[in-house]
Amino acid sequence: MASLLLRQRRVSALGVSRILQAVNGDSFRLQPESNCRTFATFGVIIRNYSSGKGTAKLDFTDLTHPHTWYLNARKKQRKVFLHVGPTNSGKTYHALKRLESSSSGVYCGPLRLLAWEVAERLNKARVPCDLITGQEKDEVDGAKHKAVTVEMADVISDYECAVIDEIQMLGCKTRGFSFTRALLGIAADELHLCGDAAAVPLIQELLKVTGDDVQVRSYERLLPLVPLEVPLGSFSNIRTGDCIVSFSRKGIYKLKKKIETGGKHLCSVVYGSLPPETRTRQARMFNDASSEFDVLVASDAIGMGLNLNISRIIFSTMKKFDGLERRDLTLPEVKQIAGRAGRYGSKYPMGEVTCLDAEDLPLLHSSLKSASPTLQQAGIFPSFDFIYMYSRLQQKRGLYQILEDFLENAKLSENYFFANCEEMLKVAAVIDELPLSLQDKYLFCISPVDMDDEISSQGLTQFAENYAKKGLVRLKEIFSPGSLQVPKTHSALKELESIHKVLELYVWLSFRLDESFLDHELASSQKAICSMLIEEFLERLGFQNPTSRKLNSLMAKKRRQYL
Repeated sequence: MASLLLRQRRVSALGVSRILQAVNGDSFRLQPESNCRTFATFGVIIRNYSSGKGTAKLDFTDLTHPHTWYLNARKKQRKVFLHVGPTNSGKTYHALKRLESSSSGVYCGPLRLLAWEVAERLNKARVPCDLITGQEKDEVDGAKHKAVTVEMADVISDYECAVIDEIQMLGCKTRGFSFTRALLGIAADELHLCGDAAAVPLIQELLKVTGDDVQVRSYERLLPLVPLEVPLGSFSNIRTGDCIVSFSRKGIYKLKKKIETGGKHLCSVVYGSLPPETRTRQARMFNDASSEFDVLVASDAIGMGLNLNISRIIFSTMKKFDGLERRDLTLPEVKQIAGRAGRYGSKYPMGEVTCLDAEDLPLLHSSLKSASPTLQQAGIFPSFDFIYMYSRLQQKRGLYQILEDFLENAKLSENYFFANCEEMLKVAAVIDELPLSLQDKYLFCISPVDMDDEISSQGLTQFAENYAKKGLVRLKEIFSPGSLQVPKTHSALKELESIHKVLELYVWLSFRLDESFLDHELASSQKAICSMLIEEFLERLGFQNPTSRKLNSLMAKKRRQYL
């Protein structure tokens, strides 16, 4: 199947993992070239320093006062409300109610799924709301509200109300800078921050210099979360409403088979590499009381972004491989996953949590009893404008060398750390070989490509090569519409997931380089078909599935809508 997608397939010389999803959120569509005027437009204040000879120079590496980069936000004395508490405590609900009642506003979430949910909620409440993510821009007539992924947060416009969800992620090594940018840069009369109490001291410290009025509102769980004293033991003890958690795709399908061969339950599945649309439909099947899919098998992707009617969380293991080693789950990871049990408004009076094996119970219990460690620093990363201005002082060099030198010489205050850009540098090393402008190279480096996925990485390489050679990238040059099929094996499923990533990448690029990536509609429709074929595979995988014929017929009908 993969050969149908990549007609000039080559093996990547770099074994690298997923790069940053977006670094310069302001550049929803990048201009042909950056200059001093646009640099000043972002409100960046350049500081002077003196050389040994007393000559004043511009120090483009001084990042010690990031709050000064956002002049629109600094013109306001914002009221900042910190809504903090555990999962399923209603903190986000209260913030969204205020957003709904405001004359204008923006919701910034960590995942597309959350942005979708909020846009749908506001539009149903007759509050017109646009949806803007890296892959979608769905505008509604008369809308003065937006639901966006945090990387797409608008720091230019004025709002009455803004909500940033999962604000504790400003401490994330890879994406924290996007939350920091939204925190410091959104120009709203009211800024509502939702997340873990561990972020409160750091946020209070960061906002001391902004003149904002900060208030903390604490919440308790709406339903109790009860850690059980005994493990699950036998799979015969699985019951309706259970969610069993595994940290590998192989483990997820192994658990699904074990549960379904018992003949009592059918399982929905949710994990990170599933397309967002598929994850949403799998979650809806599990939440639907009339559905036969009454058990969920999932990865830690359920930790945020999906509203799930879970009665009991069961950890199949308390260890995960993080790309370097197999380690114990961290305290925040345990709390985030376990807290998904006992959703308020579901039919379950409480949430329960346990493990598959008794040996894992001590770590589970100790984690749930402990407070999350207080965040010490927030992530930060320079926008393209910083990189561009710094590059003007250098000899002609590639983006890799410019980035490396900038990060080596940049100055930060003690409250901030540089986001991990190791993978971005690896992508830059490949893109630097092509005759592209600095800004085009930067754009390809921040695209949502998975360089650890051979098909995805080769998709990016071919897109970049075609763009460099002809300035035009047609999807049909590397992809044959109509070639997609329902996968029959797990390896074929993995390939189809990779193809979805390539199509998603094309859509992302088409929003930013629309005059060169012209096949936006084709890529979007094929991406939707990919999601449906993956879901059809999941339905056929049901080992005791009496409704498979009806479901397959329904999926085939949906596919025809895109053909």
